[in-house]
Amino acid sequence: MHDRRNNPRLLCADLVEIRWKDAAGKARKSVANLEDISANGACIQTETEVPTDTVIRIAHPKGELAGTVKYCHFREIGYFLGIQFKEGGKWSMRDFRPQHLLDPRRLMEKKTEKPTKNAGLLHVPATSYVI
Repeated sequence: MHDRRNNPRLLCADLVEIRWKDAAGKARKSVANLEDISANGACIQTETEVPTDTVIRIAHPKGELAGTVKYCHFREIGYFLGIQFKEGGKWSMRDFRPQHLLDPRRLMEKKTEKPTKNAGLLHVPATSYVI
């Protein structure tokens, strides 16, 4: 799958409330797990299927992020929704910082650092065996 995001995607884990209107116009809400986030969008996992092109709001302690569902795929443990934030509704870490947040690019930086001498070696003390 091709990633079309222009902004870095940060992996995260946090429970958020989502709100939308179903096809009949009835207000719906559910709890979802925020899986990743960028300035322009997010991926959430929920137990509820939400159709593509549905306007959805992700509530957080300081407000909400509004966007449109771009995909909804069922994967073993629930529905994963790709949300594109509405124009002018960008996410900012100053406004909302998910509980668990990880920038995969930082992992790659650490992976490319020069290993220290004996890095990764396990010291096993000598042991005498009597047969």
